[in-house]
Amino acid sequence: MTTAEGIVGEFMSLKRETAADLLTMQCGDFYEFFGEDAETVADELDLKVSQKSAHGSSYPMAGVPVDDLRPYLGSLVERGYRVAVADQYETSDGHARRVQRVVSPGTVLDPDDAAARYLAAVVREGDGYGLAFADVTTGQFRAGRVTDAQAATAQLHRFDPVELLPGPEARADDPVVDRVAEGDTTVTLHDTAAFAPGRARHRLTDQFGETALDAVGLTAEPAVAAAGAILAYVETTGVGVTASMTRLGALDAGDRVTLDATTRRNLELVETMQGGSEGTLLATVDHTETAAGSRLLREWLTAPTRDRGEIRRRHDAVEALADAALARDRLRELLSGVADLERLAARATNGSADPRALGAVRTALGLMPELAAAVADTPLADGPVADVLATPDQTAARELYETLDAALVAEPTRPGEGVIARGHDTELDEVVADYQETREWLDGLADRETRRHGLRHVTVDRNKTDGYYIQVGKSAADEVPDHYRQIKTLKNSVRFLTDDLAEREREMLRLEERREQLETELFADLRERVAADAELLQTVGRTLAELDTLASLATHAATADWVRPDLSSDRELDVTAGRHPVVERTTEFVPNDLRMDDDRGFLIVTGPNMSGKSTYMRQCALLVLLAQAGSFVPAESATVPVVDGVYTRVGALDELAQGRSTFMVEMQELSNILHSATRDSLVVLDEVGRGTATYDGISIAWAATEYLHNEVRAKTLFATHYHELTTLGDTLPRVQNVHVAVDDAGEHVTSSAGC
Repeated sequence: MTTAEGIVGEFMSLKRETAADLLTMQCGDFYEFFGEDAETVADELDLKVSQKSAHGSSYPMAGVPVDDLRPYLGSLVERGYRVAVADQYETSDGHARRVQRVVSPGTVLDPDDAAARYLAAVVREGDGYGLAFADVTTGQFRAGRVTDAQAATAQLHRFDPVELLPGPEARADDPVVDRVAEGDTTVTLHDTAAFAPGRARHRLTDQFGETALDAVGLTAEPAVAAAGAILAYVETTGVGVTASMTRLGALDAGDRVTLDATTRRNLELVETMQGGSEGTLLATVDHTETAAGSRLLREWLTAPTRDRGEIRRRHDAVEALADAALARDRLRELLSGVADLERLAARATNGSADPRALGAVRTALGLMPELAAAVADTPLADGPVADVLATPDQTAARELYETLDAALVAEPTRPGEGVIARGHDTELDEVVADYQETREWLDGLADRETRRHGLRHVTVDRNKTDGYYIQVGKSAADEVPDHYRQIKTLKNSVRFLTDDLAEREREMLRLEERREQLETELFADLRERVAADAELLQTVGRTLAELDTLASLATHAATADWVRPDLSSDRELDVTAGRHPVVERTTEFVPNDLRMDDDRGFLIVTGPNMSGKSTYMRQCALLVLLAQAGSFVPAESATVPVVDGVYTRVGALDELAQGRSTFMVEMQELSNILHSATRDSLVVLDEVGRGTATYDGISIAWAATEYLHNEVRAKTLFATHYHELTTLGDTLPRVQNVHVAVDDAGEHVTSSAGC
């Protein structure tokens, strides 16, 4: 095989040095792919492939303009590729390139959507696992240890990482990694040395401080190893965002409602069974005005809290906002379109924030006093909403705002194009003043020459070839004074240059170069100033997101006639005239009651096909989740318990691609429920046992009912066509039968549930 030379050879050499799947290399105004990488990219992104000749050989080549690289990188990363980016730099004898960063699914800084993009690491030690999760776009970082594979899988489903780094012991036949790899998560094998506990602990203390690990209870070696490996991986990719990771948080696995992937899918929290977003719970209640608010709402719905104090705090805030319509609308108006400060903080720390980004930071910080004023002298002034607004350091936020406001023009664009405000830097002000004076001299030159020499059709202009010139109509070219030097003849005009104009041009070029240099330096200093306050920006960003999320929930509660749920102190679940939160938006919904307690903890739901059994049970689960997310619920009244997990087995779904039939999927999901659910869980089962022969199915359903009733004692709703199961109400004291009745009188069919 012929060894490539020249640009292609340089590309091949860089490709051998990186572990990335693809390499793109800057060549002037384009980023180019060569060889197999070019063919891969062309297939994935529908790019045209050309041929690059190098020393008698020909190589496939595909490229994109420098300014268009970001969306192409995003598309490749979404497809699971890790892409190394080699930037061009000047040398004494021309140009060279070096890999500056590696972009992977977990290290994309500017994704196209608002959803969190977690990078995860998992380290196995015996039966337990250390887990760490980081979102490089916002600086979120959490780590902790769980006791078994089931708990680890639940946490991975909770965070839904886009990229996973398995530790050395979790790379071969590990049930947790294997299960996650079946989905859309990219699994990346990072350097095993990065998982060494001693090295990882040192890296974490350097990043977060000597006391950070003890402060969040991060002492287990597997968790430390996982967290340290993430930091090491982010550092090796060169994205430069570790400075935005300012706070290490505990995993808080015990403070969240357990929702496995099956339950999220069955309840259609953020994605429908068909894979879309329309018709989900999130789409129904999402009235947020900001990307960060939408992301936080998604987090609350997919990981509801079990902290009663936090639930009540959210309910208090939603109630206050729902009752204060004018103040709520003013807050939402102010929040409309506010930039995502958490992500802008990450961009500032890695040096990619441009003047528009800092302008957006200024705008967001400037809103804090306006938001406070919108709350003052309203019913919101003394309560949870005011407490949310008071979270950030107001003085520090104001100081940073004033710094940005004094330094930036009203609408900053790019360094060198007038982004730094007058009065910020004396030397720049002098350069700008001289520049404007020279500009005015040039702008008035044509009129002065016309008056002075009586010339006609005189213009002064500039282009890359001739620089500045005086252009005179051809009919008057013989009348120009002697000090005019002719430089070009056109069809209808002649171009001239004078010594004064040449001198002014040199001065203009010098001033333009100096202005661009000064603005670039001053802007870089300003960006570093913002990066130093990354933690402040994250706090302000989280505050704005929380305010937006609470206002969104309040807006839906007020417009959809939802009520505040009461939290039960004795595990009671009592709903009067409850409705399905999504179905009620598109259908004339018949409200249904639901009552469950310690004496009535297992409901067997029967009724005809298409009568609404599944809807009734999903409605129950969604009301509980909404309540623990901090939302009001669709009902006349509701008292709900605080559950530790919601588990569902609803519908049939073949997973033949993974070698699992309908019956196998059903049995695996049922097994997970029987092993995971506790006395404080809510279980929803729909037609268990129908994936096999009738008598086998009855036996499975019967045994599952007895085990859940006698051993687990979780609140359970069980829909079935096996009417034999209704006899269990005679022998199991907590089992009650509920029937969904259908009324087909008139033009419409309606259904309702009752005992």
